[in-house]
Amino acid sequence: MKVLIVLTSHDQLGNTGRKTGFWLEELAAPYYAFKDAGAEIVLASPKGGRPPLDPKSNEPDFQTDLTRRFEADADAMAQLASTVPLDSVSQAAFDTVFYPGGHGPLWDLAEDPASIGLIESFVAAGKPVGFVCHAPGVLRHVRAPDGCPLVEGKRVTGFANSEEAAVGLLDVVPFLVEDELKAKGGVYSKGADWASYVVRDGLLITGQNPGSSAEAASVLLERLRAGAAE
Repeated sequence: MKVLIVLTSHDQLGNTGRKTGFWLEELAAPYYAFKDAGAEIVLASPKGGRPPLDPKSNEPDFQTDLTRRFEADADAMAQLASTVPLDSVSQAAFDTVFYPGGHGPLWDLAEDPASIGLIESFVAAGKPVGFVCHAPGVLRHVRAPDGCPLVEGKRVTGFANSEEAAVGLLDVVPFLVEDELKAKGGVYSKGADWASYVVRDGLLITGQNPGSSAEAASVLLERLRAGAAE
């Protein structure tokens, strides 16, 4: 089993002067779900090299056993330091792809032609795809093989407006994940703010927030084990 994890290369939180990037728990929890299941993991990002870590995600309040495991793991940190350029990877080499969130993806991956094409190629090949927290926002321009928005008519979740309001960034982000999924025809639902909530609809697995990261990866693994055909 070979898993591609796609991280953001964007590090500016709008015009606030603050830094953003990927959210550490949303990488660490899926990384070990896949690794402990025996998967070979490749990390990619639009620019390649070391992707920016949202500094807030590494504050004590947001650290977990898995984020600490990741930071103490020399192999994992070496992989993180040298992600491959996103436009150099092909879905043919992987069984699935997973996108961690953080606010960064709303600026780069949501508009990145390589990312859009990659997701479309996974779906066209009948391979499951997973996204957590803000990462479902990268689906805004992704289309299904029939040309319709990928999320149209699909059950989905992602970072809720109420959660974005709680972190005070409603007017900072380029778009709201919940609103965008609805605008593209997604059948959006959510659980309690900050609680794990994951939705699967066919090949598409989405998780609501950082706390959904481990469950989203687990559901993606279950989908892989069940086989691509439904």
